[in-house]
Amino acid sequence: MKILIIGAGALGGYFGARLAAVGQDVTFLLRPRRAQQIAEGGLVIQSPTFGNTVIAAPQVTRREALLATPTHYDAILVGCKAYDLDDTMDAFAPAVGPHTMIVPLLNGMTHLDRLSSRFDPKNVLGGFCLISAALDDAGRVQHLNDTHQLYFGERDGTLSERVLRLQACFEGALCDAIASPRIMAQMWEKWIQIATAAGMTCLMRGAIGTINSVGGTAFANALFDECAAIAAHAGYPLGTQTAARIRSVVTSDTSPVTASMMKDLERGARVEADHLIGALIRARDAHTPPTARCAPLLLDLVMLHLRTYEHRAQS
Repeated sequence: MKILIIGAGALGGYFGARLAAVGQDVTFLLRPRRAQQIAEGGLVIQSPTFGNTVIAAPQVTRREALLATPTHYDAILVGCKAYDLDDTMDAFAPAVGPHTMIVPLLNGMTHLDRLSSRFDPKNVLGGFCLISAALDDAGRVQHLNDTHQLYFGERDGTLSERVLRLQACFEGALCDAIASPRIMAQMWEKWIQIATAAGMTCLMRGAIGTINSVGGTAFANALFDECAAIAAHAGYPLGTQTAARIRSVVTSDTSPVTASMMKDLERGARVEADHLIGALIRARDAHTPPTARCAPLLLDLVMLHLRTYEHRAQS
């Protein structure tokens, strides 16, 4: 199976390197700076749990090369930010054939519609990953804990032959790749957890544990309940165990976790405000009659905070 990885950052670099290490046919679509960095030092993964891996000379292509000589791939893993998706789709479009699986690893859900509008919806799978990783200043992928799970699946829930073939590509690789029959529900579950964690840490500018330890548990519970209700109205109610797990995460009074969106805020970077929070509000409003809407809810306050930040950043 020919697999194209979009970028070689924390996500693409990690899972792409794991595939390359077991001999899979993997190519990375890279920007010039990252391509030069990898040409000089290889693709390096450093993991305290699973050890270090170096792919000395990974297969690399550039946007211009792919455009000049279109090559269709069996699977494309897409791990960009939502605000970069349009440009990213332009870059990998020449790699999409009639049977290509596009596996997006973005958080949220609305990117599925954007991908399906650009390409044949049959090409677009659901997908997400659970991993804590980051690039260091030298361009090495630092794996920060022992979690490295990649989920993907058909959006209609079938365990198709093609997703099972993709899962088989990861056999022997130092990561967990799972073809899931309930990928859409799992994507909603992750979205609800991320929206709650991002909402509370961005609005309060503190770690989850700090917020709860100074009296914020009622706020955390209310925000989670608000987000979970939206998922239920959309047809994806959280199971009892899933809801309890997420609630325990966002109400912990010892957790040092801050959402990546808060980190982006604090360093003045772009944020996925509309993709993660705005889209959730629109999903809520689609199921709420205008006459039933009264005072702004917590998600509205989170979005107002993020819009104010974006306005200041642009001015």
